[in-house]
Amino acid sequence: MSRVLNGIVAVCPDLGIGKNGDLPWHPVRLNREFAHFRKMTSTPFVEGKQNVVIMGRKTWFSIPEKNRPLKDRINIVLSRELTVPPTGAHHLAADFSSALRLVDSKLADQADQVWVIGGSSLYKELMESRGTKRLFVTRILKQFDSDTFLPEISPEKYRLLPEFPGVPPELQEENGIQYRFEVYESIEQ
Repeated sequence: MSRVLNGIVAVCPDLGIGKNGDLPWHPVRLNREFAHFRKMTSTPFVEGKQNVVIMGRKTWFSIPEKNRPLKDRINIVLSRELTVPPTGAHHLAADFSSALRLVDSKLADQADQVWVIGGSSLYKELMESRGTKRLFVTRILKQFDSDTFLPEISPEKYRLLPEFPGVPPELQEENGIQYRFEVYESIEQ
């Protein structure tokens, strides 16, 4: 089955996405930005189905325990080391392609949209994978120190969409931090 794969990420101007296992702007909270993440990843197109979130092991453990699993979504954690899903995770897969096979086989009747939510190497794998992809990027317009980065979004492979349903086009600001939402779609090769 051919499906659109989605990635969602918030990035600093230098494409920083993490620092010491947390968001670069921690402890500042961007509640509306997080609400956007929650709405996008948990709202299925098909009634009666659930969206899938795929994340690496470090991303899973960076989520506060009280918020795991991410509710109203099927949570798949990727790890080559773990042999059973971490407590709260719905499924464990060894790698991205195994997770996609799981979605298209065992989870086919219940899964709707697929969302990659981190970390860096998983975003890279998504961005280089075949098929149609959309990247939902929150551009944080303030630099924070980071130790984990999103790969460059190549203009030869992705185009910025002028608008996308449910994504506010206007500049946002919370707690003195400005940001904007962008959606990129892969260009068919």
